Amino acid sequence: MKEQFSRDKWKQLFYTVSHPSDGYYWIRHQDRGSVGIALLLVVLFSLSFSMNRAYASFIVNDVNPRAVNSLTEMFGVVLLFLILCVSNWSVTCLMNGEGRLKDIVIAVGYALFPIIVTMVLATIASQFLAENEEAFYSIILIIGLGYGAIMMLIGIMQVHNYTLGKTLITLFLTLLALFIIIFLGLLMVDLISKVYNFGHSIYTELIFRT
Repeated sequence: MKEQFSRDKWKQLFYTVSHPSDGYYWIRHQDRGSVGIALLLVVLFSLSFSMNRAYASFIVNDVNPRAVNSLTEMFGVVLLFLILCVSNWSVTCLMNGEGRLKDIVIAVGYALFPIIVTMVLATIASQFLAENEEAFYSIILIIGLGYGAIMMLIGIMQVHNYTLGKTLITLFLTLLALFIIIFLGLLMVDLISKVYNFGHSIYTELIFRT
């Protein structure tokens, strides 16, 4: 566990943020990445997202802070992250991708770092914005989201040794696989719920009749 959060692993994270292409290359070919740090970044992303929804100024935020449930949102973010990684892994297995599942987790997790930083900065900056200055808030978020998307694109391209065109096709198929998995998951949950309700109704009926 200590190795997952060693100083060298943290240095590799910051190196990857500043040099995405080289950083992801060394993560894939010399195993310098950390799954632990990647998962920690997912949790921090969830917390920064909830903090932004709950504490951003009313000038840029119309969400009721009392309606924000950090634990529920964290569960949703982590689940979506895992489904995204599994979707990409399943697609790239069929398209001769060289990346392992752990490489995908690291690539996507590390790409969340700039989004986390800018989301926290945007939340803080929103407290000092006057009316009609919402553009500054939006610019901060756009910069983080844009850089995070670029990092994710480069990361997937490097860990699978793909060209840019093949990476874009893979990401499109990944999103398609993600929606299919979510759809099947919802069907399964609905089926289990119906079976449970049916069994419970039979049990209740038997109890009343006896």
